[in-house]
Amino acid sequence: MTTNDERDTLEVLKAELDFIEKGGYGRSVRTPRQPPSIFQDSLTCLNFADARRTHPCDECLLIDFVPPENRKDDVPCHHIPLGAGGVTVSALEWKDDRGDTEAALKYWLRQKIQQLEKRLAVGV
Repeated sequence: MTTNDERDTLEVLKAELDFIEKGGYGRSVRTPRQPPSIFQDSLTCLNFADARRTHPCDECLLIDFVPPENRKDDVPCHHIPLGAGGVTVSALEWKDDRGDTEAALKYWLRQKIQQLEKRLAVGV
């Protein structure tokens, strides 16, 4: 599946990694009691700061990483398998360990960035 999201996937993933590494998912000043939502509370999300969620998730480039059976879920990007064991943001958020969640996401982002850079280097 390919979306109509015109953003460059490699650049978006690099920006997300940079966001996490700079503490972007720390507590929000606006909602200090509510933990930030991975992807949704970063510029990666097409609906960032849009309470009405005017863009369907299937327009986002991240949908290409979501298993087909989860693409119609409310927050499909939370079902992206982050490692060999298939752990997802959704599963990690239930554990309520922000450190584990961010570590798994950083690992996944680095792997995807490396894969995309290799493809670009060989011209695929």
